[in-house]
Amino acid sequence: MDEDVRAATDGLGMAGAPPDVIDRAFHLLQAGGPVVAILLVLSVAACTIVFAKLWQLRTVRAGDTGTARRALDLARAGRNQQALEMAAGSPNPAAQALARALRGRQRSLPEPAVREEVLRYGTEALDRLRTWLRPLEVIASLAPLLGLFGTVLGMIEAFQNLEHAGSRVDPSILSGGIWQALLTTAVGLAVAMPVVVAHTWLERSIDRLAQQMESIVTQAFTPDLSTQSDPAAHHAYRDLTAAPASAA
Repeated sequence: MDEDVRAATDGLGMAGAPPDVIDRAFHLLQAGGPVVAILLVLSVAACTIVFAKLWQLRTVRAGDTGTARRALDLARAGRNQQALEMAAGSPNPAAQALARALRGRQRSLPEPAVREEVLRYGTEALDRLRTWLRPLEVIASLAPLLGLFGTVLGMIEAFQNLEHAGSRVDPSILSGGIWQALLTTAVGLAVAMPVVVAHTWLERSIDRLAQQMESIVTQAFTPDLSTQSDPAAHHAYRDLTAAPASAA
């Protein structure tokens, strides 16, 4: 079995990986046992999730905080059609939520119905962005526990070997077993730490986007009180939020 694994790793080494790296990886798997193998599988899964989420955030331009605010400024200035085109042309969820609010007002729909639709869209958009964050959190929590579990198993095996040695005690039996046991803890921590950092950053990015969406949508239905009263802006806001005549 070991010969087959070594042959496979040698084949990978011929494919371009340095032979010493392949030998070290093989030795790591052989010394750590199945726990290290499980941790390596979890690390591959975590990397896949992180790269997929980064690509998803890039696709929706989660960091684009300017487009929605520029569109909101245009809407408050009375340039509703230009604001709608700018917001609808951005894949950013905050801009898309604003576009739905502007589109609803343009069609003279009741404000509660528009708010409900915008809330529905925002909930679904954020739920899609939060997909697979929970498995990433599980991997971050499970990796050090698996490492500790492997260490306990390794220590048990080391002391069993020491017991079987009887009076012919060799310190290398215990020391060798201990470093092999501690190897699983080191691998578990090495997997968990970057996953925790990635999960925290992704979660914070999505929370920041959710706050931006809530702020933009709220401002779409409320007047701007941060500056002095501007008659033109007041009329633009009144036109933007005016209820349909048939609903009065």
